Amino acid sequence: MLIRNVCLPDGREAQDLLVQDGRIAAIGPQLAAPEGTEIIEGQGWLLSPPFVDAHFHLDAALSHGQPRVNESGTLLEGIALWGELKPLLTQEAIVERALRYCDWAVARGLLAIRSHVDVCDDRLLAVEALLHVKKLVAPYLDLQLVAFPQDGLLRSANALANLRRALDLGVEVVGGIPHHERTMAQGAESVRLLCELAAERGLRVDMHCDETDDPLSRHVETLAFETQRLGLQGRVTGSHLTSMHSMDNYYAAKLIRLMAESRLGVVANPLINISLQGRFDSYPKRRGMTRVPELMAAGLDVAFGHDCVLDPWYSMGSADMLEVASMGLHVAQMTSRSAMRQCFEAVTSIAARIVGLEGYGLDAGCKADFVLLQARSPEEAIRLRAARLLVVRRGQVVSRMAPATARLSLPGRPPSVDWSNTGGAKV
Repeated sequence: MLIRNVCLPDGREAQDLLVQDGRIAAIGPQLAAPEGTEIIEGQGWLLSPPFVDAHFHLDAALSHGQPRVNESGTLLEGIALWGELKPLLTQEAIVERALRYCDWAVARGLLAIRSHVDVCDDRLLAVEALLHVKKLVAPYLDLQLVAFPQDGLLRSANALANLRRALDLGVEVVGGIPHHERTMAQGAESVRLLCELAAERGLRVDMHCDETDDPLSRHVETLAFETQRLGLQGRVTGSHLTSMHSMDNYYAAKLIRLMAESRLGVVANPLINISLQGRFDSYPKRRGMTRVPELMAAGLDVAFGHDCVLDPWYSMGSADMLEVASMGLHVAQMTSRSAMRQCFEAVTSIAARIVGLEGYGLDAGCKADFVLLQARSPEEAIRLRAARLLVVRRGQVVSRMAPATARLSLPGRPPSVDWSNTGGAKV
C-alpha cells in the first residue's frame, strides 16, 4: 500500500507513506511505488498514528440504565450502582457489549485501549470475559487489562487474593483505588502493597488516585514515593488525580516535582472529571480535572482517557478520542497552537507511551497502524472531530468513512455547491 500526498502531525506536508509486510517501509515526498502496490490518494489530509485510550472501563461500557440510572451523577452513586449491577452480570453480556464498543472504537480510529476490570467479584466473571475479548479483538485492536479492585483493596474482603488470581490468568497491569479505602492510612497501605506486588512480578501499575474534590487526599504522593523506593520509574501511572485541582499551589508545586522525579505517567479523564467532580459545590463550582498544563510543563507524560461510555458513571460517549481531546483542551484552557497539539498527542503518542505500545508511530519500521483524518492539522482535527476516512491496522484497511460534506441550495446563491467540513474549502 502507498498513500500519497498526506500531511503529518508534525507539520510536514505532501508526504507519501509506503507499507510493506504490515510495517511502514518508508515515508517521504514522492516515493516510488513497487509493482503491484495499492495506491491511495491522501488528498492532503492528515495522516495520524491511531488513537490510544489510556484509561477505560470496558466491563461496564454500554450498561447504562441497568438496573437503574445514576440520578445524582456522583462518583459514589456510580460505584454503588455498579455494586447493584455486578450480581446480575453474565459473561455473555459483558462480551457482547465489549465487542460492540470495540467496533465503535475501530471505526473512530481507536486501535489501543487500556481497560480496568473489576476484580472484587469472587467469580472473576468480568476478568474472564475481557480476557476472551482480548483474544477476539487482537487482530484489529490492542486491549491491555488492569486488575482493578473497584471496592477497595483492603475494604473488600477477597480483593487482594482476587487481584493475584486475575494476574495469574493473564491480566497485565496492577490497579488500585486508595482514596476509596476506609481510612487515609489504609489507602497508603494499599498503594504500598500493590506497588510491591507489581515490582515482584515485573508489571506496570495504573492506579485510580485521589479521584475526589478533597485537597487532603494525597495518595499520589505515596504512589510517587513507592515508585522511587521500588525502582518502578517509568512503569507507574496515576489516573484522575482530581484532588490536585483543589490543592493549594505551594503543596501542588512540591508534589509535581516529586512526581517528575518518579517519572510517573498521568492520565486525566476530561469528560468524566468535569462531570463527576464539583457535585457538592454550589457556586463557584470546581472543574475537577487535574493540573494538566503544569504537569506537562514539568516534563511528565500526560494522556487523556475516555474512562466511561454509557455506564453507571457517564450517560454519554461514543469512543471518540477527539471529543476527549477537545474537552481536555477547553477545561485546561490549552488554546495556544502548541498546547492544542499537546492535546492531540495526549490521545495518540503520549497515551501510547504510557500504555507501553511497541512499534507505534509513523517512522519507518513502525507497525503500519494509522488513521487518515479529514483535516489539515491536529488542531483542525480536534476542532472538527474530523471524519476518519481510512483506518489501517498492520497494513490492512479495517474501516472506511465517506468524507463529510454538505450540498447547499441557498436563495440567491449558486446551487449545488459542495463544501467540506474543513471550514469552507471547496471539494
